[in-house]
Amino acid sequence: MARPTVSTLTARAHQSQAWIEKLLYLASPILLILAWELAGRTNIVDTRFFGLPSEIAHTFRSMLESGELLSHLRASLTRILLGFAIGALAGATLGCLMGFSRTIRAGLLPIVAALFPIPKLAVLPLLLLVFGVGQKTAISLVAIGVFFVQLFATMDGVINLPHSYREVSAAFGASRSQFVRIVALPGALPSILTGLKLSMGIALLLIVAAEFVGTRVGIGYLIWSSWEVFAVEKMYVGLVVLALLGFITNIGLEQMERRLIPGRR
Repeated sequence: MARPTVSTLTARAHQSQAWIEKLLYLASPILLILAWELAGRTNIVDTRFFGLPSEIAHTFRSMLESGELLSHLRASLTRILLGFAIGALAGATLGCLMGFSRTIRAGLLPIVAALFPIPKLAVLPLLLLVFGVGQKTAISLVAIGVFFVQLFATMDGVINLPHSYREVSAAFGASRSQFVRIVALPGALPSILTGLKLSMGIALLLIVAAEFVGTRVGIGYLIWSSWEVFAVEKMYVGLVVLALLGFITNIGLEQMERRLIPGRR
């Protein structure tokens, strides 16, 4: 009987490690929920502030069946997707221009660098003055936050392209437009995708803040209004939905990254 080779043993070890990681990935949130439930039922934690997961699940189901949760979720998703698309497209476009052109970068970088450190929540009162309470305020706040993150990620990706890329392109006689389209943008894609993932986290953060005071429907409004009437289970339903949104969008962006950059893990 042939003895297993070193490569076979290594492959088996990697496969076992992968299964262990998948098991931990699935088991850790379940164990946390069970520990939370047990702590609540044994009065280790105060259920007035930390509702039981079973009660939160019951409230989640009731809100889902009544359609209340879907209306809040639909409103928030619309604002997130619109704000994210506007901010990411504008940020990536301007980031590319500033990355490729030293003249444009010299003219715009001081302005962008001065505006970027301003907390985006500080702009919310101005947006409320301009647009009032409603959809436009929430979408604008998300777009502003996403814009700056995506701009800097894209610009850095373009600027930090290896110089050898330009030399090889010049050696093959590529025009500037060919270099940008065929070489530079694919080369900067990892930074652009990283910016998208960071931007989505910013979008989720800002949509909640905007919906606290700027709307009358949405997950942020659900959390805020539940806090006002001390409906703890409803408040946690909103927090759970936000966590699921963050988890799902992160998986989606990672899958997109694997398709666009197959060699990247």
